[in-house]
Amino acid sequence: MLDPAPERPPVAIAIAGSDSGGGAGIQADLKTMAAHGVYGTTAITAATAQHTRGVEDTHVLPADAVEAQIRAVMGDFDVGAIKTGMLATTPIVDAVADALADADAPVVVDPVMVAASGDRLLDPEAEAAYEALIGEATLVTPNADEAAVLTGVEPTDRESAVEAGEALRSMGADAALLKGGHVAGDPVQDVLVAADGTAVFEHPRVDTDATHGSGCALSSAIAARLARGDALANAVEGGTDFLGRAVRRHYDVGQGPGAVNPFTDVHLDGSPASE
Repeated sequence: MLDPAPERPPVAIAIAGSDSGGGAGIQADLKTMAAHGVYGTTAITAATAQHTRGVEDTHVLPADAVEAQIRAVMGDFDVGAIKTGMLATTPIVDAVADALADADAPVVVDPVMVAASGDRLLDPEAEAAYEALIGEATLVTPNADEAAVLTGVEPTDRESAVEAGEALRSMGADAALLKGGHVAGDPVQDVLVAADGTAVFEHPRVDTDATHGSGCALSSAIAARLARGDALANAVEGGTDFLGRAVRRHYDVGQGPGAVNPFTDVHLDGSPASE
């Protein structure tokens, strides 16, 4: 008989929708957290019927069921970071903002509004409700389209990205990461706007459409690194580097473009990916 040898990993929670295709949402969040040595917990907001080609159906959970999941996790686990993704409706956005108002852990808000396929994942009425949630954010991570909806500023270069980031900070976020994947140009530039200044993180653009789950993986990687104790700028730098590799070594699955690879740094047999 062996003595137990338990591990005590950092814990994070992902509040987001489920992707039946496994490439984005809760599934991408949990894979990414696991790949970073973090124990992932969840509060599921919606069940989507989707795959690499798009979203076919969405069933949204009641807001009180989402809130109950958050309470259950936060009441038992020592949660080191919180990540939000697809929230779907105004009542869920409001419930999540209320539930996180007194949270001690850093909060990464990925304001998911549209899937990579172009399918809308957020009620238009819920967009205005995001301001209260952004006010609870340690970091908000919009792409260019989402930043334009939230702030009225479309990031097309570093200067406009900083302008959008400052607008998000004026809503109460500690910092904003304006993702450059939807902005033309090579290399991709992700712009971090924080109280202590601005930083730009660059990585070569990968010639692929297999970016399903990229936003989920990035925000979860940053949350996982924060749960492990990284400073914000270090967590963002590590997360953006990770995503560049995850897109380049994407999963060629399904009939669509495929999905990012959260286990990019570790083969499934446990050997380093560099081998």
